[in-house]
Amino acid sequence: MVKGSWIKPGAVVIDCGINSIPDATKKSGKRLVGDVDYAEALEVASAVTPVPGGVGPMTVAMLMQNTVENAQKALLKYRASIWNISYLPLRLKSPVPSDIEVATAQTPKNVDDLAREIGLQPHEVDLYGKKKAKVSLSVLDRLKDVPNGKYVVVTGITPTPLGEGKSTTTLGLTQALGAHLKKNTFACVRQPSQGPTFGIKGGAAGGGYSQVIPMDEFNLHLTGDIHAITAANNLLAAAIDARIFHESTQTDKALYGRLVPIKDGARKFSPIQMKRLEKLGITKTNPDDLTDEEVTDFARLDIDKSTITWQRVMDTNDRYLRKITIGQSPTEKGITRETNFDITVASEIMAVLALTTSLADMRDRLGRMVVASDSKGRPVTADDLGLGGALTVLMKDAIRPNLMQNLEGTPVFVHAGPFANIAHGNSSVLADKIALKLVGPNGFVVTEAGFGADIGMEKFFDIKCRYSGLVPHVVVLVATIRALKMHGGGPKVTAGTPLPREYKEENIDLVEAGCSNLRKQIENALHFGIPVVVAINGFATDTEAEMQAVIKKSKEFGAFDAVICSHWANGGAGAADLARAVEQASQQPSDFHFLYDVKLPLEEKIETIAKKIYGADGIELSEQAQAAINRYRSQGFNDLPICMAKTHLSLSHEPDRKGAPTGFTLPIRDVRASVGAGFIYPLVGTMSTMPGLPTRPCFYDIDIDLNTEEVKGLF
Repeated sequence: MVKGSWIKPGAVVIDCGINSIPDATKKSGKRLVGDVDYAEALEVASAVTPVPGGVGPMTVAMLMQNTVENAQKALLKYRASIWNISYLPLRLKSPVPSDIEVATAQTPKNVDDLAREIGLQPHEVDLYGKKKAKVSLSVLDRLKDVPNGKYVVVTGITPTPLGEGKSTTTLGLTQALGAHLKKNTFACVRQPSQGPTFGIKGGAAGGGYSQVIPMDEFNLHLTGDIHAITAANNLLAAAIDARIFHESTQTDKALYGRLVPIKDGARKFSPIQMKRLEKLGITKTNPDDLTDEEVTDFARLDIDKSTITWQRVMDTNDRYLRKITIGQSPTEKGITRETNFDITVASEIMAVLALTTSLADMRDRLGRMVVASDSKGRPVTADDLGLGGALTVLMKDAIRPNLMQNLEGTPVFVHAGPFANIAHGNSSVLADKIALKLVGPNGFVVTEAGFGADIGMEKFFDIKCRYSGLVPHVVVLVATIRALKMHGGGPKVTAGTPLPREYKEENIDLVEAGCSNLRKQIENALHFGIPVVVAINGFATDTEAEMQAVIKKSKEFGAFDAVICSHWANGGAGAADLARAVEQASQQPSDFHFLYDVKLPLEEKIETIAKKIYGADGIELSEQAQAAINRYRSQGFNDLPICMAKTHLSLSHEPDRKGAPTGFTLPIRDVRASVGAGFIYPLVGTMSTMPGLPTRPCFYDIDIDLNTEEVKGLF
């Protein structure tokens, strides 16, 4: 014990000790004392804290205060905040090497380091190797109270067949916002199909010094999402034909007995079969209570083979699968039909993945996908076939966005890749939602819409934003001098052949004439009430006078700003001016609204898009198209948004009509439905959903270094 003799007269003694000593007067036989001989100390000191009842409450209070402070510090880390992120320096070369050379020359950060830098928790990240990872949807719950960041969509004028660099601009802009303006920034892009990768187009990770890396992993398999879609799609296709076969070879009683078998002496409906009973208006839950008529209605889907819209898919360009006959084996007993394969990214399941907002929402969407009609004209769904749950199981990992990075080390979500004609051509809603929470209120999420603004951007607003509930802040409209010259009357541009000299020499008159298309696409963006920044994607053959003419015209047409960019050659530094313009535009007032009310008749919604976005005088529905509209209306699908399937090479339905055509009527050949994804898609002309291989495909140049395992010649 501290004795009185140890204490200076008048000192204050704070006793923090706790000791237990024997005390016969206490029920427990002991009592608590401190480290000080209290009686002795009190004679010398001016004050002594007692034990118990002295510093104990203060100790508890201080411990609680420390706990609160540490919790506040943890919360700042747990919530979105300014990232402590390291950027990757670029070592620029001139001339710019091939995309694969640029990509392999950069060493990416380990993805677990990147995840930590952007505020992801370890349990929210599943690593797929060292450079890519899946991110859990639970991030949305953790960050639900964090305000969203700024939402930017990159689109373009009507392109040449060569493309005008939307993906490259998306990556360059995010590199500029992140590595150069030091903003929390995410890019959200589509996953490419392996069809074009090995076909005519090559890889799709951006280009030059604005790319997603590692490029080979981005283009090849990634985390297997497209393979999961292939498996799910083909399971459903197999189930359709198997059901037709079994219904044609069995009596009602035998069919019902196999669908609802006796187990342990009793029959029982599965949960998915209960859904079918509810759809049929049958309230009975005991399988033995159904009448013969109810048994027939339950057991027989009675699919009208001529109405089957569900095709098998594979992620390879194969022209010989565009029309096939199935069921030719003797075991199928003569039950054959003509069908075809689509490329996997054309599957409705890909569109479902891109538009879903949660696992429960995906389960619902997959179950309500319509694959055919029965003989009475009623829709037959995946749930009718008993497959909605199994499809969801196959897709349970694919629903989580894939985390990668760009050349300067800022994060990229790669998730979903639906077609931009028969589907909406945008990356996933979930990737955008998670990214908007991670960047926080002062950050930026930049996503890309496929094809020109008349197609991908319109669908981004009217389909994707309608289902996501997200409100965009800025439209970045990509334009090139070569595309404007084409729209001004320049010679035809053909992929794989050298550009005519008109595209390599200064011609301001040709550029200004082509600005008619730029004017219309700016007008299209302004229809939705969002400010527009024009990004002039510069090429070495462009002149300063040509680009200045485009800047002047852009502002005359109502763009907030127009900026010359060199991100292909200079990475983020080449898009820094664009990034500053986007930041300023995002602070402008906006009045976002949809182009049409989904409650309008299908014909009126189609006509609204044709007139306001394409510049048509009206639409002309074929008998087949009108019959389809009437059928979908009778089936209860009138209130779905519209996803126009039209050529991307012209504002009109004719690919060779450039500029901003007027005085035309848009012909609607047919109308189809992706009910699970949630849209109706009118067909303007013929759409190929299975590409073919060219005479000399890209795979001629692709190989691997057997010593380093480095991929060569990908693009």
